[in-house]
Amino acid sequence: MATSELLATVRERGASAVIDLRGEIDRAADERLAQAYGDATRDGAQTVVLNFEYVDYINSTGIALIVGLLARARTEGVEIRACGLSDHYREIFEITRLADFMAIHLDEQSALGGSSA
Repeated sequence: MATSELLATVRERGASAVIDLRGEIDRAADERLAQAYGDATRDGAQTVVLNFEYVDYINSTGIALIVGLLARARTEGVEIRACGLSDHYREIFEITRLADFMAIHLDEQSALGGSSA
């Protein structure tokens, strides 16, 4: 199976930051995900939206990376929200209880507005 290395780009959206994720979230994504989070919060963003719209695959290690990111954000007082999850990954986030620790939204606009979907 060909792998699709994670690309993570950060966009500022008002007082929030959006991290656009593209590719696979697995063990190899650790450094890129941490760097993107650091870039997103460097200027004081208190809300970070993880945009999963173009994520191809998340394995159990990828879930653990997201848990670690949530723990870091909680310590730093940053709210993490998610958008663009496929139905499959949305269900996994609910089963693993990730959805208990970050609001999941259908799209970026609702994630930036703060209303859960």
